Formats: sequence, C-alpha cells, structure tokens
Amino acid sequence: MITSCSSGSAPAGDAAADETTTTSSTPPPKPVSLTTGPADAAVDVAPGVPVVATATDGKITSVALTNPEGVAVAGRLSPDGLQWTNTEPLGYQKTYTLAVTGEGADGKPVTKSSTFTTVKPRTLTYLSVNPQDGTTVGVGQPLAFYFDEPIADKAAAEAMISITTEPRVEGAFYWFDEKTVHWRPQAYWAPGTKVTINAKIYGKHVGNGVYGEEDRLITTTIGDSVIHEADGQTHQVVTKVNGQVVRTMPTSMGNAENPTPTGVYVLTEKHAHMVMDSRTYGLSLEAGGYVTPVDWATRMSNSGIFFHSAPWSVGDQGNRNVSHGCLNLSPENAKWVFDNAKQGDVVIVTNSGGPELQPWDGFGDWQVPWDQWLKGNR
Repeated sequence: MITSCSSGSAPAGDAAADETTTTSSTPPPKPVSLTTGPADAAVDVAPGVPVVATATDGKITSVALTNPEGVAVAGRLSPDGLQWTNTEPLGYQKTYTLAVTGEGADGKPVTKSSTFTTVKPRTLTYLSVNPQDGTTVGVGQPLAFYFDEPIADKAAAEAMISITTEPRVEGAFYWFDEKTVHWRPQAYWAPGTKVTINAKIYGKHVGNGVYGEEDRLITTTIGDSVIHEADGQTHQVVTKVNGQVVRTMPTSMGNAENPTPTGVYVLTEKHAHMVMDSRTYGLSLEAGGYVTPVDWATRMSNSGIFFHSAPWSVGDQGNRNVSHGCLNLSPENAKWVFDNAKQGDVVIVTNSGGPELQPWDGFGDWQVPWDQWLKGNR
C-alpha cells in the first residue's frame, strides 16, 4: 500500500481566513465656521469697540461692513485670513450691516450676516491734555488729563489712556476731582525720556451715559533737569541744571502775613508783562491787596505764586521777606529765569514759614506721597 505524504501546509483558502485586514477612512473636509461680533441685532453698541470676524477651519474670503448709507467701512484682514477687524471708527447712533464670507477645506463658501446699532450717548466728553504735542518739558511735569464731563467710571477712563516711555518708566494715575486725573512717575523724570500718550477714548463709555468724543495722541520729551532751590531763611535761590549749580540769586519771599507755601512747585507758564491783581486770588484792595504791573513773571502756582521782577524790593532781596507770597527777584535775575524756564521745571521752597503747598494748586503733584498716589484717589 502506498501512502501519500503531506507537507503540513494549510489550504490557500484556510490561510486567507486567518489573516486580519484593517480598513482606515479619511474624515470629510470640514466647512468653515464664522463668528462675528457684535452679535446680530445688538443695540447700544459702543462704536469704540472693534467689529471682529473670525474664521475657524478655513479662511475669510470677503467682508462687507456698511453704514446706513451703504458706504463700506474700512477694515483689515490678517495675513493668515483668520480674522478681520475695522480700521475706520463707527459713528454714534447708526445701524450697520456686516456680511462675512469664508471658505473651508471642503471648498464651499459660507456667508454670515448680521446687523447692529450703535449707542446714542447721553453726552460726549472731550479730553484735553497737558503737556501739548511736540513740546519739551521739565523733569517735574506731570501728565495731566482734563475731561469736560464728570467721569463716573474712572477705572475705565484710565484703561483708555496708554502711556509709553523710552526708557520705560513706571507710573500711576491720581484723580484730583471728577474731571481731572494726572499720571506721574515715583520720582522726577530722567532728562531725555520720550513720552507717548495714546488716549483712545472715542466711542467708549466712561459711565453714566458719557462717551468719548475724540482720541488724542501726544508726544513730548523731557528736557534738562532744572531745579530751583529757594530758601526763605538764606533768602537765596540756587538753580541747578542737571545737578550742577549754574546761578545763585537773592530773593524776597512772602512776608509774615503772606508767607510763601513750602513744597515742590512745577513751573506752568510765563508772561513777559502782566498785571498782578490780588483780587483774582481773593484778597481785596481794602484788605491790603494790590494791582501791580510786573515784568518777567514765571508762574509757580495757580494761587498766584510767581517768580517775577521786583525792582522795588531789590534792597530786601537776600535779606528779608516782604512780598505777598511771590519770589521777588531783581530785573536781571527775573529775566534770566524767564529766558531759561520751561514748563515742568521744578522749584523747591523751604524755610519760608508758610503752610504746605496744596497738591491741587497748579502742579503740586509731588506734594502727594507715592504710597498715597498709588491708591489713585478715585
């Protein structure tokens, strides 16, 4: 009997049955997803808040934001095509239409449309700024902001005012009243510092239905450090420029009935000729007041303290205090101060026997201790 041999291999059909087959599938391409803001049918929209359109899983291909007259509002699409925002401000109390089209990986266009209406303000506020644009000021100059309406949301107002400096300087805001806020560093500015103020208040709410009227952009430079040290006991004014004594001048400060307040003053303005009238500061002629023409007047405070020429008191200058509070100088010295003074220069008055200068009197900002200034006085 002949017996056939087997190799032990399974039949081809059985081998195929033992193999495991894995099948993978690719998900379909996604359509673009578009988001826009403000929301559709939104009302009372602040025109200072940007209009933004964003694409996910695709790119924006076109945007049309139009005003009630059908005129397009200018905008900018990011280089990657993922976001668009307006570059032209919106108006108050207007209805806008937004149409955004995008395309996803599926190659299909998607359009999203909306309308919204901007707010009707109760009133607008204009912001004035000191120093003015393009100026060079002294090391004591605060950055002063004056709204022409009371500000209910002071934190919001501060957030709208961007202050950048070169080199970098840390500083803080401090409110003097409901309309006035100042910003300053902890110590005097360093000469040469470049300051840029970008107050983006237009279209933004500062509380109680008050909205910003106009943005402000101001650049200013800090000049040489000029500090006048006026001593009521020695009756001398020592002037230092960038730390070096450049002039010493005899002076006569306020008499015993009208002592010059002590503290740190900041020069604000100057007049070659002016009439000093005590009645503007509450002192009548009957009570010992005066109406006196003077030359070379450089203002130290809003309450009427000046450097000025006083030829009638030259004999007292350097010896005794006989003025109504001003710092009397000889005509020559008063003109020198006038010719060399710039807004923001510092005057430090000591030993006059007077009360302390009030922080709100002119730019008496340096009279507020830094730890108190940091609290903001909101």
